[in-house]
Amino acid sequence: MRTAPIVQKVWSFCTTLRDDGVGYGDYLEQLTYLIFLKMADEYARPPYSRNVGIPPGWDWTSLTTRRGADLEAHYVLLLRKLGEQRGMLGQIFTKAQNKITDPAKLFRLIDMVDGTQWVMLGSDVKGDIYEGLLERNAEDTKSGAGQYFTPRALIRAMVECLRPQPGKTIADPACGTGGFFLAAHDFLTGFPLDREEKAFLKHATFHGNEIVAGTRRLCLMNMFLHGIGEMTGETLVSPTDALISPPSRTFDYVLANPPFGKKSSMSFTNAEGEQETEELTYNRQDFWATTSNKQLNFVQHIRTMLKTTGRAAVVVPDNVLFEGGAGEVIRRKLLQNTDLHTILRLPTGIFYAQGVKANVIFFDNRAASPDPQTLQVWYYDYRTNVHHTLKQKPLTYGHLEDFVACYHSENRHERQATWTPETPDGRWRAYSREELEQRDKASLDVFWLRDASMTDLENLPEPDVLAEEIMENLRAALGSFESVIDV
Repeated sequence: MRTAPIVQKVWSFCTTLRDDGVGYGDYLEQLTYLIFLKMADEYARPPYSRNVGIPPGWDWTSLTTRRGADLEAHYVLLLRKLGEQRGMLGQIFTKAQNKITDPAKLFRLIDMVDGTQWVMLGSDVKGDIYEGLLERNAEDTKSGAGQYFTPRALIRAMVECLRPQPGKTIADPACGTGGFFLAAHDFLTGFPLDREEKAFLKHATFHGNEIVAGTRRLCLMNMFLHGIGEMTGETLVSPTDALISPPSRTFDYVLANPPFGKKSSMSFTNAEGEQETEELTYNRQDFWATTSNKQLNFVQHIRTMLKTTGRAAVVVPDNVLFEGGAGEVIRRKLLQNTDLHTILRLPTGIFYAQGVKANVIFFDNRAASPDPQTLQVWYYDYRTNVHHTLKQKPLTYGHLEDFVACYHSENRHERQATWTPETPDGRWRAYSREELEQRDKASLDVFWLRDASMTDLENLPEPDVLAEEIMENLRAALGSFESVIDV
């Protein structure tokens, strides 16, 4: 079944609701509540006849049999009641609120959801529908939803490099809407799995943290529609801040894109009753360095999440590669205690958060040893002379296929550099650990390609791409300026 018409049908109703002030994110949340309830109703009926844990009187039928003000009032109470339940059900409806105040439009939305047999749709179809809605929501830059949405092409490339195996655990300490879990799930379903392995994939493979209730709700629904987790089971995504304490268990793989933003902070009410914000520093004995830099803390935390044979692929901003102080300490520790074997330099214009300069670091954990565990770091420069924008030239998996081939996951010890003195435009080369440790502050911020835009006007991107790049840079600058004013 083609998913595009269904996505269009589900999404088209948002245009009407926006006239009432219901934004993309609010609409997607209401859809989440209603689709979940509709699927629960379908599972409760033959041939499934399952106990789905919905309290009597608060089910799907209680919505479809009401109209007008009675419907709206009941819907508000229903959301509150279901948010009090345990497991995935309670997490889906945590802090749920009705954002559709027109009873007629609420009824139309319920009727639209009621018109589809969601359980009969395959997991791939339901998942693609929901992913399509999430991506449209992320494109609404005003809502800020894009910060939780990692480009799916990049996620797929990271998964293809790590190549997770059945029966292994996968974690993400800042899982957003669950993009890494879904890509890893798709990869693992390509194996010939037996019944035990299928059960493990559904119930025990994935573990995440997401502190934003609305985003966690979307993640859980996204996973559920893709066949991960159980409607009546325990939640696979914790609402706790992953950085607060050492992990209670370790994992085989960590795939993550921790939230952008350099500083961790917390809000509190002062003695005068005014709201204030202060930098949050995590004092953990298992960290190499104490810092309020959120990204550096996530890197340290992810290392502690790994088994001694665990492997990680993590998106980090440029400052993680060159910042002094705690940054230098952490980089030297990574080179000493883990095999930090690969860094992918990413171009701007691929994230919904504007102007972000990011990289993917790949490292394997190692047992404690006095000997340095990193021998050399391989770099793939997919930034220099690369131009992407979200609309005119979005990133696709095809753009990263050369990197995946160079990564050579089958045997990393057989990698072949594409850069040599004779081929100075090669994007793939290695630096020894000693070379990197001798750089100022052990900086891993390495470039070697010639920037053609600085010397060759003929190689400038197309005018429409260049215009969009300029607009993105202006938006990023405006966002930085506004954040300074807010402070």
